Amino acid sequence: MQRRPLLVPLAVAVLSTASVPVASAGQNAPAVATRDAVHAATRVTSAPAPGVTLTSLTYGHPDANDFWTVQVNLPQRPDGPLAGATLALGPRDTARRVAEALRTAGFTARVEEVTTPAYADRRAGVLGWTVRTGRYTDEAGATALVAQLKAAGFTARTRYTAQDGTDDEAPQRVHVLRVDLAAFGGRLEAEHGPALKGTEKLTDLIGATGAVAGINGQWFYNSAPGGLYVKDGRLLGSATQGRAGIRLEGGGRSFAVDTFTARVTVTAGGETAEVDGVNRLPGEIWNCGGVGGDLPTERPQHDLKCTDPGELVRFTPEWGAPPAGPGAEAVLDAGGRVTAVHTTRGAAVPPGGSTLQAIGDSAAWLLRTARVGATLTFDERVRDGAGRQVTLGPDTTILQVGPSLVRAGRVAVNAVADGIVREGADQSFTYDWTVRANPRSMIGRDAEGRLLLVVADGRRPGVSEGLSIDGAARLMRSLGAREALNLDGGGSSVLATAADGIVNRPSDATGERSLGTGLLLLPR
Repeated sequence: MQRRPLLVPLAVAVLSTASVPVASAGQNAPAVATRDAVHAATRVTSAPAPGVTLTSLTYGHPDANDFWTVQVNLPQRPDGPLAGATLALGPRDTARRVAEALRTAGFTARVEEVTTPAYADRRAGVLGWTVRTGRYTDEAGATALVAQLKAAGFTARTRYTAQDGTDDEAPQRVHVLRVDLAAFGGRLEAEHGPALKGTEKLTDLIGATGAVAGINGQWFYNSAPGGLYVKDGRLLGSATQGRAGIRLEGGGRSFAVDTFTARVTVTAGGETAEVDGVNRLPGEIWNCGGVGGDLPTERPQHDLKCTDPGELVRFTPEWGAPPAGPGAEAVLDAGGRVTAVHTTRGAAVPPGGSTLQAIGDSAAWLLRTARVGATLTFDERVRDGAGRQVTLGPDTTILQVGPSLVRAGRVAVNAVADGIVREGADQSFTYDWTVRANPRSMIGRDAEGRLLLVVADGRRPGVSEGLSIDGAARLMRSLGAREALNLDGGGSSVLATAADGIVNRPSDATGERSLGTGLLLLPR
């Protein structure tokens, strides 16, 4: 096959120059073809530190049948207006109606079926139907067609067919940091900036901590990490109940992919109440998966904001300045003793202490039960997927992201339970985020106990298209992962070393994105 160079900012040696496509594999099929492709791909390797190997892989190839096209949105109701339509896909009859309207307006139209592979908790099947028109060799032609469609009363966007997530031979550039912690002598730790409320670039975190390398970590919302976040045994972030994550002990020497729940209660004035969240804005539950009657659901739904008008939320010193607003709050010292009770929110957190904020009907409860001089008692319990309580020791780290990708050496994507397959009829998010190709970041551990920090570039037509979630899982298994988890991706995907800076090509036009948390490889 044609030899293709790998362009990465590294002073390294080329070990192999064969470029081989990745073959398709089913949910439980052997990964031999994929593994062979990864092993035979163009690869460039360096050693940022003893026990640490960085390998950048190029595989796949452009297909002459790939082209730019235009997706025409569908209305939410079968008989709804076409102007301002929002759905990327929908029922077949709705798609046919939109296609006929396009033809009547003088455009061509194709109705295409969109399917999903099998996931651990969902069978393979049809996700919906989408409508497309036009075929172009570059995006400029598709962009011009979008403007024509808008003038004719349609809503549309450009698409590149190689990023549909179904082509295992699409071009890819993948960067793999493989870490033998015994030889390295250091540790893998989750880190955030000076405060949880605020984002930091990975390269700045690496510079500030003296890390050898790092990768992006959790999702972030309202400029703060989203999902269960335990650092040094301290619960710093609310759980998305039942979502996947990684549990690290001993600086990563113990590594487990699991699902987690967390429940926090507070006892005040002889009464016990559930604390809805820790270190997040009261009333806003991003990714859903909360407790206490959140709407529209308490089940995880990735990138969806659920709400609850009557919440208790605890803030620790790591957060920074707590949000201000109406409601009530109790200010607590390091021993949990109430030093002040306020009828508004926004007081600073005392060193070693916390504040408990309340909104809606929870404010009345807090004002009735919390008294200056009294002690409030918190009970925090984290449980794994088997319902066992997780002991939070001083070196325990839990980072909830998801979905799981590989468990016990098998592809195991918990798509429904993790909320990356949306509830309800609108499956546009599932199509765009889960099924289609995007930049992805992943973490795993291989059979020899080595850590894998992996980034696949995406949104680079003809260079690196990115991966579907299923494709990310099969890639990690092909790299030898026995356990693997998906991290934040898209424009957040970044892998960097202290020596060489950013290894991959972040997809944002502005370059490296600021993050909520990062996973850093620290030398000691």
